[in-house]
Formats: sequence, C-alpha cells, structure tokens
Amino acid sequence: MPRNRAFSEPEYSAEYSADCSVTLPSDPGQAVGVTHEVTVRSSGCCLCLPRFMRLTFAPESLENLYQTYFRRQRHETLLVLVVFAALFDSYVIVMCAVVYATDKLASVLVASVGLAADIVLYFLCRFGLLPDRISRRVVPYALWLLIAAQIFCYLGLNFARFHQASDTVGWQAFFSFSFFLTLPLRLTPIVLITTVSCGVHTLVLGVTIAQQQQEAIQGPALGRQLLANIVIYTCAITVGVMSYYMADRKHRKAFLEARQSLEVKLNLEEQSQQQERLLLSILPKHIADEMLQDMKKEPSQKEMQQFNTMYMYRHENVSILFADIVGFTQLSSSCSAQELVKMLNELFARFDKLAAKYHQLRIKILGDCYYCICGLPDYREDHAACSIMMGLAMVEAISYVREKTQTDVDMRVGVHSGTVLGGVLGQKRWQYDVWSTDVTVANKMEAGGIPGRVHISQSTMECLHGEFDVEPGHGGDRCDYLRERGIDTYLVVVPKAPVRKNGINGVLSVTSSNGNSPLLINTTECNGSVTACTSPEEPEELDTRVVNPSFPNPRRRLRLRDLAERVIDAQENEQELNKLLNEALLERETIQVLKGKHTNRLSLRFVDPDLETRYSVEKEKQSGAAFCCSCVVLIFTTATEALIDPWLMANYFTFAVGEVLLLILMVCSLAAIFPRVFPKKLVSFSTWIDHTRWARNTWAMAAIFILTMADVMDMLSCLPRVPDLNSATTALPSSSSSLSGPDGCLDNPKYYSYIAVLALMATTMLVQVSHMVKLTLMLLITGATGVVNIYSWRDIFDRYDTTRFQDYRSFLVPSKVTMTVMIFIMMVSFYYFSRHVEKLARTLFLWKIDVHEQKEKVYEMRRWNEALVTNMLPEHVARHFLGSKKRDEELYSQSYDEIGVMFASIPNFSDFYTEESINNGGIECLRFLNEIISDFDSLLDEPQFRCITKIKTIGSTYMAASGVTPDVSIGYACMKKEDPPDGESWQHLADLADFALAMKVTLMNINYQSFNNFMLRIGLNKGGVLAGVIGARKPHFDIWGNTVNVASRMESTGVMGNIQVVEDCYNILKEYGFRFVRRGPIFVKGKGELLTYFLKGREKQGSFINGSSVTLPHQVVDS
Repeated sequence: MPRNRAFSEPEYSAEYSADCSVTLPSDPGQAVGVTHEVTVRSSGCCLCLPRFMRLTFAPESLENLYQTYFRRQRHETLLVLVVFAALFDSYVIVMCAVVYATDKLASVLVASVGLAADIVLYFLCRFGLLPDRISRRVVPYALWLLIAAQIFCYLGLNFARFHQASDTVGWQAFFSFSFFLTLPLRLTPIVLITTVSCGVHTLVLGVTIAQQQQEAIQGPALGRQLLANIVIYTCAITVGVMSYYMADRKHRKAFLEARQSLEVKLNLEEQSQQQERLLLSILPKHIADEMLQDMKKEPSQKEMQQFNTMYMYRHENVSILFADIVGFTQLSSSCSAQELVKMLNELFARFDKLAAKYHQLRIKILGDCYYCICGLPDYREDHAACSIMMGLAMVEAISYVREKTQTDVDMRVGVHSGTVLGGVLGQKRWQYDVWSTDVTVANKMEAGGIPGRVHISQSTMECLHGEFDVEPGHGGDRCDYLRERGIDTYLVVVPKAPVRKNGINGVLSVTSSNGNSPLLINTTECNGSVTACTSPEEPEELDTRVVNPSFPNPRRRLRLRDLAERVIDAQENEQELNKLLNEALLERETIQVLKGKHTNRLSLRFVDPDLETRYSVEKEKQSGAAFCCSCVVLIFTTATEALIDPWLMANYFTFAVGEVLLLILMVCSLAAIFPRVFPKKLVSFSTWIDHTRWARNTWAMAAIFILTMADVMDMLSCLPRVPDLNSATTALPSSSSSLSGPDGCLDNPKYYSYIAVLALMATTMLVQVSHMVKLTLMLLITGATGVVNIYSWRDIFDRYDTTRFQDYRSFLVPSKVTMTVMIFIMMVSFYYFSRHVEKLARTLFLWKIDVHEQKEKVYEMRRWNEALVTNMLPEHVARHFLGSKKRDEELYSQSYDEIGVMFASIPNFSDFYTEESINNGGIECLRFLNEIISDFDSLLDEPQFRCITKIKTIGSTYMAASGVTPDVSIGYACMKKEDPPDGESWQHLADLADFALAMKVTLMNINYQSFNNFMLRIGLNKGGVLAGVIGARKPHFDIWGNTVNVASRMESTGVMGNIQVVEDCYNILKEYGFRFVRRGPIFVKGKGELLTYFLKGREKQGSFINGSSVTLPHQVVDS
C-alpha cells in the first residue's frame, strides 16, 4: 500500500507561483473519488502588490474563511502592538521625568493617559471582554488612532519650540512597520492607514518648520530632510509589506494543510467507517475486535504461539434457524443464472432486513439455504420467539416470489435451541460459522420440515413459554436422524393476529403491497419508496452506527461520529466542508500546545530532543525573501545617507561592497527554492544551508553583520571632520544652515540612529532563525550604534544639542542618550515580537505533527480494516463495495467461462468431533480442524497457487476455485499471456489439481505428527460459473452454476483418499502430465450417469513447494 505517499506533507505550488490549483483527492492511495479544487488566484484586494504577489483563494467562501482564521491568528499579535504602544508611552514618561521641567507636565500627562488606555485595551483584548464584532472591526483602527495621537502629541509638546525634520521619524517608521506585523486587517487597509500616518506626519513637520523659521528657512535643506523621511517611511512600508506577505503566505500554507488534512481524514474516516460497517456485517463485533488486536501484535509474539490463532467462543441458550428454498431446482431451471442470482440477492436482502428486526445474526448462505442465530453474541431471553417470528416472516416473504414467478417455491424452516461454538477457522477468507451437535440438529429440523411451515424441536418449544400455538410435527417420519435420536418436533401454528407490536403481519403487508413493482422483493431505500422503513431499518442502522471502542476514532474531538451525515454531505457540499474546517481550526487554536512540558520557557526549544531536531531541519521556503529584505534595507539606507550627506564617499563604498555580499547570500538562499534556475552544485549547497541550523544562523548573522558594519563605517567616517564645538556654536545659529555643505552628517546625526532601526527591521524579517540568535544580532546593532552615539559621536551630538536647543539644553536628556534608549526600546519590542513569532511557528509545527499523527492513526485503522475485509472478500469484490455506498438491490456479479472448482472434505472428522468435557466442549476438536485448514490456507501463498481463490469452508469441507481472479486485480493476477493457446488456457486448472495433491500431502504430514488418520475426499470440475455477491448490506461472495454443482457431487460421491473428476477434466489434465485411474460411470443426483476418473498424481516432477523441484509421494519419478 502506498502508505508513505499518502502522508507526505503537501508542497503547494502556491508557495512561489502566481496561479496554482491544489487538487485534494478523496483517497490518497488511489486518487479516486470526489475532489475539491482550491485555486490560489493572483487577484483580489491586494492591489498594492505586484501581480505575481497577489494571493487569494477561490472559491470566495474559502477566502472569507481564511481571512477569519488569519484575523484570529493575529489577535494575539494585536496585543503585541498594544505592548509596543505602552513601551513608547513609558519611554516618553521616563525621558520627561529624568530631567523634569514644568513645561513637560503636559507631555507626561498625555503619555500617562495613553499608557492607561493601552493597559485597559490590553486587558479587554486579552480576556475577550469586548464583543467579537467590536474587537474585530473597531479595535485595530482605534489602536492606530491612539498610537498616531500619541506620536503627534509627543511631537507637538516635547519639541514645541525646537522642531526639526528628524523629530519622531524613528518612532513613526517603527510603528509603520509594526502595523504590518500585528494588525489583524487585510493588506490594503494597513497600507492605506500607514501611508496616511506617514504622509500627515511629513506634512505636519514641513508646515510647522516652515512657520517657525519663516524668512530664515533653508528650502533645499528642508526638502532633502523631508525626502529622507519619506525614504525611511518607504523602506519601513516596503519591508512591512514583505513581512505581511510572508506571514500571509505562511498562514495560507498552514490553512491549506489543515484543509487538506481535514479532507483526507474525512475521506479516510468515511472509508474506515465503510470498511468497519462491511466488516461488522460479516463478522460479529467481538470476533473482529480480537482479530484486530492479533493483527497488531509484533511478529515475535506470534512466533511464540504453539498453534495458529483460532477465534472461537462457546454460546449457550441460543436458537438456530435453518431455512431452505423448496423447489429451487425448478426455479433455477426457469430463469438464467444472472436472473437467479438477482432473485436470490433481492430475497436474501429482504431476509437480512428481517434478521435485523428480529435480532438474528445471519451466519451463512449456502446456495439456496439461509441460516441465522438469535442470542449471539449477546444473550436474549426471547431468542426462541424471535427465531420463530423470523421463520414465519420468511415463509410469508417467499409467497411473494411464488406469486410473481408462478412457480411452486416455498420455504422450509427448522429451528432448534441449544449451544453452539461460534467463530472462524483458517487464516484466509474468514467467514463466521457455528459448529455443534445442536447445529446439526437444527439442520435436520429443516430437512425434516414441511414446506411453508416452521418446524421446531422440543428444546425450542420449552423456551417459548406458551407464546405460540403448536401442533405435533412428526419430524422423525421424514428424517432418520431425528428418529434415531428420539427428538420430538412441533409445527408452529401461524397466528391470525399480530403477535406483538411491529410484528410479522405489519411487515408482510408492506412487503406484498406493491403489486406493480418490477422487482421480486422491493428493497429500495426509504425515501419515497413503499418498503417498510420503521421497524426493519432502524435496528440495523443503530447497529452499524454504534460507537465501537475497538475502532478508535482519531477525529473524536471533532465529534464526527455525531456528525456522520454531515461528513458524508461534506464531500459534495463545499460550504459544509468549510464549516467543518472552521470547527477544526477553532478547536486546535483553543488547545494550548506550547505548555511547559513541550518547551523550555526561556529558550522555547522543545524538551524532546528528537522533536527539536525535526523542527530544526524543517524547510522554510521564505528564507530567500528575508535576505531580499536585507538588500532592500541597504538600498534605502544608502539613499537616506545620500540625501543627508551627499558628499560622504564611504556611504557609496559600503553600499557597493555590502550589496554585492548580500546578493551573494541571497542567491545562495534562493537556489534551493528555484532549483531549475541555478546550477546543481549551488542548489545542493543551498539545500544544505536550509537543513543545517548552524549554517542558517551563520548566514543570517552574516547578513545583519554586513548591514550593521555598513552603518557603523558610515558613522565613523564623519569623525575626522568634527569642528571645534565653540566655533560651531557661534558660527551655526541655524539648525540647518550647513546641510548642503560638507557637514550634513554633523547637523543630522539622528538619521544614522534611524538607519539602525531599519537594520532591526531586517533582523525581525529573518526566518528559520531562533529568537536567541535574533536577540544576539539586535544586541549587536544596538550595542554598536549605542557605542558610536555615546562615545565616538559624543562631540557631534553635543554640538547638535547646543546648536539646536541652546540655553534650554540643560532641561533635556542629551540626544545621544535619547537615540540610544529609543533603539534599545525598539530592540526589546522586536525581540518580544520575535519570541511571539517563534512560539507561533512552533505551535504550527506541533499542529502539523499532530495532523500527521492523526492521519497516520486513521490510515492505520483503515489499513487494518482493509486487511480484514480483503481476507473475507476477494480484493476486487471488496473494492467494489468500498468504492461507494451500495443499496441492497445493487448487485455485483461476473461471469467466467473457464474456471476450475474444487471441493475437499474430511469425512472422518465427524467421527473425531465430540463435545466431551475433555475436549472443552468440542473447542479442542475445532482447534485441530483450524490447524488443518490454516495449513491448507498457507499453501495459497505459494507463487504457483496465486491463481487459486479460496471461496469458503463449510464445516470440514474446503471449497476453492481457479481462474476467478480478474486480470485487473493487483497482487495475485494469474500469469497468463494475452491470448493463450488452448494448451495453456487451462494452466490454472492444472494448478488447482496440483493444489489438491498438495493438500493431500499436507494432511498426510499432519497425520504423521498427530497420530491421526484423517483422509481427504476431493471433487474437481471445470466450466463456466457466475461469481457474485448476495446482499450488499451483509455481502456474501460465492459462485453458482452447474459447474459448482457437479464439483460438489464429485466430492460427495467420491472415495476417501481420492480426487474424483469428470471426463472433461480428465481430457484436459492428462495433457498436463497427470496420472488417472478410470473409476467408471456413477449415478449423480440431477445428472444421471457420469463417467468419472480418480486423479492419482503427475507423471513428471512438480515444483510447488517454495518454488523448488521436489518429489512428492503422489508423483512417479522418471527413470
């Protein structure tokens, strides 16, 4: 079975393509059934993105469901944004309080109100105290307005008399980027509100500075500063859009995986339930439970067993019903084989429904004989009454066939109560059966019965407690067995009124009411049909849908057992599937998977080392996009520095060198994503980096190190040009007077700290890098920038503060400190977000593992069920019934023109079988029979016998056929040529003859080891048959036809120790080197005189044991 293929994690083409279609098969193993197509189309509301970056799902209902899921996922990140706002307010309060002055009271009050609002909003969102509609539609915009108001208040109150174009630009860029990381909105609204914020901020600064300076304004200088602000905002928005796009794509992939896994599980679950229903319709639940447990045992446990496993239980106080169609021979001669099977299918389907109503367990169908048991596996006090009700209903049911076919058919029913041994024998083609002396008595009760009457024994009558009127049956007059054992029998008098509620008359009145029905027995479904749907249907439905603890349901949390109808409808109803998907997503989100037992609280690493290793090698296709962000940041950094200080040559040098290095890193990262574009060696190297944690970390560190060093080198290149502070104070009264000259970086040192903020953004964008590595890189950026600000640029910042604030400087925290603290606060904020992102990534990973394990459990359950089902029905027949929901009147049948049929019985086993206490009531005798049949079954595993199909066992009789396996079935198709010559067309019959000889050798070995003298009596025949299944609810595979009847007669009229064949078989098999002895003509019931032969062996060596050539006792060696 293609087990691994079914559970390979989906690699969606949506990852790096504009348009893709994901087809989700209903059966991953066979890729058949209903499929749901999910199209990821390059259109929608993300109009701000290039066409190749736009992603939405089709149909629209799925996109809406995804957006709901995405907003829920971002609900916690909204709290992260509230924390960012609170940190900003705390920063303002601390900066104002450290060097306090009365005019700072307004700033402190506004910041305190903002901090209080942030805290209240945090608790409201954290504990879900707001209505869902408000938290989803109002809170994001309210938080944006709150943050924008705080920034503008800080700008207006803290820099009231000393406005400059660089004021609060860093915070504006920081929050602009944060909006993309955290807001639970679509991309278009985020881009709009961020653009509005940045545009208004730039406009307010420009207008305010122009009003303050008026005549002394430096137009070109102010224009370049404002343009530099726009470049920084554009960088923040660009990187933000990329971060949003990467997060959206990651969530879409998780969403698609969740959807596909749900659909696969639904389909697997439905198939598993189908198999389970089919399995439990063939085997009782307690037998199926034990079989499943044994199949799951380790091979070493099975080797320790002395005997083959036998599933056999003793059941006392049960009633056994045998029913036979009288006049079946006349009926079969009046219609074709196909019509006969169709008629039997309809009739026995009706019987199965009656059996469900009257609490019967159908055991087997033997040709035209139907037998069932009441009180098994669960004891019932009214078992005898139920069996009689069943018998009366069958007699009435056959009367309808008699009317329709105008033939003299009737039912002969016998019932006996006692003890049975119920179970299965052998290792292949399991069929539940019962053995005991009481079963034989019940069979003889039917044989000695009267057509149209229910014939019961004395023990059954004693169980009735006078519930039915009876009359003497005189069964001994019609059956020697009953007379010899002195069994008194009775005939049930048909009651004139219903015996009980929903009794026999109620059923039969409906059964025979549809006089115009073309079917012999109406077995259509309840919807709009005339079939009785109240009583016979309900018990069976309840029986097949009962929760079975031996078939664990991995989707129990989704309550699929309670939603059985919804699961079936979901395959045709997209909306219903989405509803189930939403339930699944909601459920897994409510489970806190990242608890302390899973991860270390500090490092967030998984406690389980194997799990951590699996997570570390998890491939992330967006790593190339992260390095693209580093390249983008370096480009915008260079543009900003060029606007601030166009004469700084170091800026252009660091840009050229840094961009080349970053491009190398980016190409090496992208090679694994686009393997067809790059050379194979580069792709292998890139794949190695993706799957190696320390290599990924080194690559990430290299990218951020290049960015940081570029910024630091540009800052240090300003040092030789720092003028004397006193001369600067007198010569530069205006804050912007020398921007156009060679001292641009000296008059605008804050911009270099803002460039460090852009580097922090690039660090945040790294994927597949732990939060600890990101923290290290952020500390590198913050530390390097802080050291340069406080030490290397001490004089530059002092000169800047003195020039700008003059006498008010003593009431302010130095700019070098405020810039360093600002970068530190942002570093803490981004680190907090990085922890949150890693926690989310690990949660998604655990969900992915959980989904995989759930699918494995369901698939494993389906695999075991499938193994059981295919051991009861031929594989191609099981596929037919598991492929779709079958109704009772649907029929599986196939005609074969040239097949071989074999019956092999052990006549003297009946002498061996006793129900003494020393034999555990007969169980030990059946255990021995189980060993014999199991050894016969093991012969079928030999390559030469793969064309032979075991049909069933009837007591101690083994029935098999050759050539009934269709060529299309996989696994044991006969090795034939397309158009075999006449000499080879009957090779399967020769194999069947070899199989019969091998059975004799096997039984001889068993006799030798157990000191017994069992002998086989075998009959062979060849010809055409009809193979089919009777009863779709309780399918029973069998073969019918004259060929089968003659093969059975060859066995019953044969001689122990011999294989008897008719003349046609003799003429074919002698050409294959078999030896025969002529027996002569014998009388066969229904056929007259037939010339028969005994097959004695082969003239030449055979080779059927382990494929090696050996000499067997039945063979003659050539001299």
